[in-house]
Amino acid sequence: MKEDLFILALMVITVPLTGELKIHPFHDTFRISFATPIFLFFLLWMKKLPLFIPGLVVGFFVVAFRVALDFLIKGSFQLGPDFIFHFSAFFYYAAYSIIFCLVKANRLHQRPLLLGSIFVLIDIAASIIELFFRYYFLGNKFSVSTLGLIVIIAIIRSFFVLSFFNIIKLNEVRMTVKQHQEQNEHMLLLISSLYAESIQIKKSLKDAEDITRNCYDMYQDLQNPNYSLNPKDLAPKLLSIAGQVHEIKKDNQRLQAGLSKMISAENSTDYMDINKIGNIIIQTNEKYARSLGKDIKFILDINDYFPHLHIYTILSLINNLTSNSVESINDTGIIKISIHKKEELIEFEISDNGVGIPEKKRNLIFKPGYTTKYDVNGKPSTGMGLSYVKELINNLKGSITLENDCIENKTAFIIQLPIDNLIEKGW
Repeated sequence: MKEDLFILALMVITVPLTGELKIHPFHDTFRISFATPIFLFFLLWMKKLPLFIPGLVVGFFVVAFRVALDFLIKGSFQLGPDFIFHFSAFFYYAAYSIIFCLVKANRLHQRPLLLGSIFVLIDIAASIIELFFRYYFLGNKFSVSTLGLIVIIAIIRSFFVLSFFNIIKLNEVRMTVKQHQEQNEHMLLLISSLYAESIQIKKSLKDAEDITRNCYDMYQDLQNPNYSLNPKDLAPKLLSIAGQVHEIKKDNQRLQAGLSKMISAENSTDYMDINKIGNIIIQTNEKYARSLGKDIKFILDINDYFPHLHIYTILSLINNLTSNSVESINDTGIIKISIHKKEELIEFEISDNGVGIPEKKRNLIFKPGYTTKYDVNGKPSTGMGLSYVKELINNLKGSITLENDCIENKTAFIIQLPIDNLIEKGW
């Protein structure tokens, strides 16, 4: 609507002015000017404003402008004669726009020949209406030859405007097609690049899984009181782990170099608004749930104001627990992430209505190596996720607790962390 009002304002200014670029083909007060092509051109661009309104408004301003111009030229003004001399022009623009609106001409842009013919008929009809009022009030007569000239002029200016309008629309379509083509090419390059990066990610994930398993095996050996530490046996294992870590490092360097080219030129930051971080977690886990064929509703509840928090710490903690919730739900369920402030602490609660955690296993879930997840080949997971989460929370001087509500079939992990340990220093 704002665009239409802007177009109407342009019509009010330009149509009266271009109406003065005129000829008098019948040697009387009836004029042919550039105002009609301008008026029609603007009507074609209107989308929401009722099309009879421009005719009424423009007709009024055309009459007012011509009366005012006569006053400036003559130095005097007589309401009756001067107004009657010009007011028939109002009926031309009013009739033109009313007929234009009734035939719904702006719905026929895809049929230019039909549209051009309609414009010719509208122009002829509006001109005849104006001539009738001039004949009735001013005594101007018109004949068959007059009508023939009106038809010729209507054909010329109607198809001229339509041609000019279609040229502009055609250029718009070409620009749009070009933009879509460039976007498609960019997307193809992006997808091909992401495909290559995904292979690198899979390799890094496998290396990381092997490292985690090897480290856990060493941890188990060292926990065994009967294990005798032999440096000759330990050195090759550590060297192998170091080599795998180095390989992951090189893979990540290649990934970072490739992905940095695809990311926009915005300055990255380590701190972000908690609402944006929460939305990233929701979007990521929605995709993860869909990849597992699960229909899960995610709820993000943030009621308090927080300064910008460290992105990677929050993602490491909450994303880990949220993905566990996704895995704990069989087919459909609800996961809620609540973030609140408690004095100098920030509290995260990640709850779900999945299968839950049995009471007898609640003391085991944070121990390294404990897992309930197995892959398609029956190979257990490393069981390091929750132990890593708890270790990170301890380093941040926070706490994590588990709550099971059998009545509501709800399992919730509650994390409390000092806000000062998550915000940028000097905030």
